[in-house]
Amino acid sequence: MEFTNQREKEVVPLFFTHLASHKTVDDFANRLVQGVGQYQGEIDKLLKDYSEHWALERLSSVDRNILRIGIFEILWCKDIPSKVSINEAIELGKKFGTEKSSSFINGILDKIAHSEKQK
Repeated sequence: MEFTNQREKEVVPLFFTHLASHKTVDDFANRLVQGVGQYQGEIDKLLKDYSEHWALERLSSVDRNILRIGIFEILWCKDIPSKVSINEAIELGKKFGTEKSSSFINGILDKIAHSEKQK
């Protein structure tokens, strides 16, 4: 959605139409898209607060969106352990980001998991 400037209701059906879908994957992907969309203001504020000396716009769009998903899972998906969310985000960073993405993602999400869950 960030790349195309389209809304969720336009992008999500196209995504599933062009990729092999599976009911469980579809449900989880929809949960992530809707959740990140619903809480994006709060997520982006946390991202700004915890990514010291980095403007949100300076982050690569891949890292920024991996972090958004990770933050959503950590704070609003109580059925997913934080460690699982962090590990999955790190793996996404290794696969789709730069060579420094995974350590950056790990640092931010770990700080958020420890600080925000204490509140």
